[in-house]
Amino acid sequence: MDISKKIIAVAKQTIKTESQAIEALIPLVDNEFANAVQSIYNSNGRVIITGIGKSANIATKIVATLNSTGTPAIFMHAADAIHGDLGTVQDNDSVICISKSGNTPEIKVLVPLIKAIGNTLIAITSNKESFLGTQADYVLNAHVSHEACPNNLAPTSSTTAQLVIGDALAMSLLDLRGFSSEDFAKFHPGGSLGKQLYLRVSNLTETNEKPQVSPDTDIKDVIIEISKKMLGVTAVVEHDKIVGIITDGDLRRMMSTTDTFKGLVAKDIMSKNPKMIDNDAMAVAAMELMETNGITQILAHSNGIYAGVVHIHNLTKEGII
Repeated sequence: MDISKKIIAVAKQTIKTESQAIEALIPLVDNEFANAVQSIYNSNGRVIITGIGKSANIATKIVATLNSTGTPAIFMHAADAIHGDLGTVQDNDSVICISKSGNTPEIKVLVPLIKAIGNTLIAITSNKESFLGTQADYVLNAHVSHEACPNNLAPTSSTTAQLVIGDALAMSLLDLRGFSSEDFAKFHPGGSLGKQLYLRVSNLTETNEKPQVSPDTDIKDVIIEISKKMLGVTAVVEHDKIVGIITDGDLRRMMSTTDTFKGLVAKDIMSKNPKMIDNDAMAVAAMELMETNGITQILAHSNGIYAGVVHIHNLTKEGII
């Protein structure tokens, strides 16, 4: 078989096997899952998530998802827990233990210690009859029949299933908390997702130059204004109202069709009724307007008064694009 075809076949089979494993989880989500979610929601403590090996890697991702969606969570490695880190767990914390087999040596040592402290123990495991499964207060069934690994050894389908159960848990808690896009922005102020939720046009216009000319401004002065403000555009303003726009493109077209610029003024070459956006609108709305109309700058107004310019470079710099 051609090596490329073989690679593609293996990749497709891996995706198919894992997708089937995820599909098989749907009927396993039951009242015990719902009770575990409610237990966490009603708790005054944090969620401590622990595991070992690949399950520990999955635990760190679930912790990140919970923290970013309104549920305080901390990762605790199972091996470290039995060598001093068990002090991480406080009285009201809920502990989620992730283990495919539920019978690893570290888990067998750790589980009784958690039970002795009196914390609620939630298991994410593929084996409900395991030591972990029988000791946990709630079991979130992440059973898989086969790994994507052809030898049925490397954790693949099982870790994917654990991750999906963790996401389902996080989204259920998000829904119970009524966690909104505004809440999400509070937890992601520096990321592009957060900026899409809180960054406004005014945050961009206030950092830019504010090029403007009047309808009767001489073309030479229009060129100087556009060059000086370095945004490739100027608003044509009369009585503080935007009446037109002149871009670099307008100037190039003028130069290609006009032998002399003598006597020409802004109103002779400006485009009337330019695309505009409210200065209080979200920056992502400016991006969408630019994309829809195939433009790289847009004029902003505040209650009809010229407020400034947003350039596509502003959006790129902020990570919106």
